[in-house]
Amino acid sequence: MSAFPGSPRLVKGGLVLLDPDTSVVKRVIVLQYNPETLTRTLQPQAFAGESGDREEALRLKGPPVETFRVEAEIDAADQMETAGAGSTVAEVGIHPQIAALETIVYPSSSRIQSNDTLAGAGTIEIAPLESPLVLFVWSRQRIVPVRITEFSITEEMFDPALNPIRAKITLSMRALSVNDLPSGHKGWSLFMSYQQQKERLAAAGAGPLGALGLSAIP
Repeated sequence: MSAFPGSPRLVKGGLVLLDPDTSVVKRVIVLQYNPETLTRTLQPQAFAGESGDREEALRLKGPPVETFRVEAEIDAADQMETAGAGSTVAEVGIHPQIAALETIVYPSSSRIQSNDTLAGAGTIEIAPLESPLVLFVWSRQRIVPVRITEFSITEEMFDPALNPIRAKITLSMRALSVNDLPSGHKGWSLFMSYQQQKERLAAAGAGPLGALGLSAIP
């Protein structure tokens, strides 16, 4: 049976990897199934801290530290029903989908080899390897630069060759704010857009004082 023609198109969540210098999209990782829950934590960055000067109690030194946690599933069942012998899923299961996520937190092997060559040639100082800029995309309202802080995989089913065919992925991410990135960086401007979108939504969701049973603040 075909889907009801008036049903809305399902938007998927996922990650986008950008070149930090050119902002060119290097890879798009679409979550196969949208997680049922998204856990977010915001830790305010008070200027004075818990025991600071009372005159500074209302000052903020920057955006809060925001973290995200999602639990996603990857399942080869749908692909295996339509894929024939010799297809990628038949040969290696969901290894490619898992590897696409895993390699985000690896420096590229080519850069490792290049640095090793430079070290062997006597180069005194080698800069740490820079990773792509990762964007967590959860609708048009949430496009935020992040750093992956924890990544766990639970492989649950395997084919006869021990390739994983079902897995649960847990991703923990920390938003990269204007406190983390220099002005002019693509991630800096993306975070500002993310915060400004929050401010627009907050203005649309403001309620009247009367809803609290007050006509004025005493």
